[in-house]
Amino acid sequence: MLRYQVRGENLEITQPIREYVENKVSKLEKYFADSLEANVYANAKVYKNNKKKIEITVPLKGVTLRAEETNEDLYAAVDLAVDKLERQMRKHKTKINRKGREKGFVNENLLTSELEDVEEPSVNLGKVKQLKVEVMTREEAVFQMELLGHDFFAFLDDKTGEVSIVYKRRDTGYGVLEISK
Repeated sequence: MLRYQVRGENLEITQPIREYVENKVSKLEKYFADSLEANVYANAKVYKNNKKKIEITVPLKGVTLRAEETNEDLYAAVDLAVDKLERQMRKHKTKINRKGREKGFVNENLLTSELEDVEEPSVNLGKVKQLKVEVMTREEAVFQMELLGHDFFAFLDDKTGEVSIVYKRRDTGYGVLEISK
């Protein structure tokens, strides 16, 4: 059973929008095991150029399904985001099944057999770098990232003493990933 939380930024979530999101995402329930209960978080935004963005997140045990899409039509963005979620579910199921075959057992699955395995391309890690993180403020980390011309930068946060990562966001501005165990 899925529980929905649909909210809007710069946009009022009307009943038709809420129902459309719930109806589209609920079609994915057939892929979940019967006993699964999960929350679905949908966040809709409208930008100044009248583009609409939908972010849908479904946190599950061991994996978080997340998709975001931007379109002039919010309903089209929802359709595209749900398609992405379905592809992620297929990929996750393939990964679980492959691990099960390699270890000689099938792990309890969050997804039903409705999903077919898809061929997953191998990951080619072309370069491995070691880096020394230095203590600095978040502002200094952003400055370093910009100097290097990178999209992200790892550093030791002067306030928390933990490794953090600053990154450029697609829309505007920067973000910080705080690493925790």
